[in-house]
Amino acid sequence: MKTISVQGSMGDGFAIAVDCGNHRVLIDQPRAAFGTDTGPSPLELVLAALAGCFGTIGRFLAHQRKVELRGMRFEVEADYDPAGLLGRDTSVRPGFEEVRLRVEIDADMTLEQKQEFLAEVERRCPLADNLLHGTQLHSALAG
Repeated sequence: MKTISVQGSMGDGFAIAVDCGNHRVLIDQPRAAFGTDTGPSPLELVLAALAGCFGTIGRFLAHQRKVELRGMRFEVEADYDPAGLLGRDTSVRPGFEEVRLRVEIDADMTLEQKQEFLAEVERRCPLADNLLHGTQLHSALAG
């Protein structure tokens, strides 16, 4: 078992700075949502992380299969009802109702081989697994 961790703290307004190893990620809200737009929103980061995970696993899988993967392109979108996260309607989930990921694979593979490759990438992507299988979350007060 391996554990990874990040540390974050609130800045001005809705800005959050999160230290991820040697990197700092700034998370914010758009101006239309009372943020200062200094970084992507948390929901955008989830979608970005999904694309990053698929690309990383795609590279691993291509290497393992000795396939020349010239590149992958990702389009990710998701639907959610803001009424849930704003507390306006407790019957509405605050999270995504659906995530759609379109992937273009640049490699010498047939359409069927690309479909099988993509299915294996999805199966091995930890972030996809977390989204699909209800990973347990334990939040607690520090101190």
